Amino acid sequence: MKAKIGFITVSDRASRGEYEDLGGPAMMAWFKRVLTSEWEAASRVIPDEQAGIEATIKELADDKGCCLIVTTGGTGPAVRDVTPEATENVCEKMMPGFGELMRQESLKFVPTAILSRQTAGIRGKALIINLPGKPSAIDDCLNAVFPAVPYCIDLFGGVYLEADPDECKVFRPKKK
Repeated sequence: MKAKIGFITVSDRASRGEYEDLGGPAMMAWFKRVLTSEWEAASRVIPDEQAGIEATIKELADDKGCCLIVTTGGTGPAVRDVTPEATENVCEKMMPGFGELMRQESLKFVPTAILSRQTAGIRGKALIINLPGKPSAIDDCLNAVFPAVPYCIDLFGGVYLEADPDECKVFRPKKK
């Protein structure tokens, strides 16, 4: 079964065409490099508006059947940064370990990583992960958390994802 992965760039300027979306292409490039499973992308560029973010996550999870949705943008302390709030509102279960690990990884590079409010959660059969906006930070964070992502998706009955072990070593417990 082909996996569907949702990519959401949250940016007022990029959604208006005033700024080139660098985050969405950076997320997709990471998955193209790492995943060996067949997959297809559903990509969106939307403004920093909580109702719109919530609606887009719901559309990708419920209507498009994405097993994984990654977002970029809107995770800082600025007034219009509301991606974590939108994610929390639409998820049945929150997965705070993802945000904790991403901040820990990002702190190796920049002291302002403590300002990030990245989080993750589960809606139905979709794992939603909020990533930072900077392309190099997207790579750093995905490299840190993705080893646990396929098994997480397995646990709620999602599509089986496989990765190139030379790019990212996925962890799944050994079957007895």
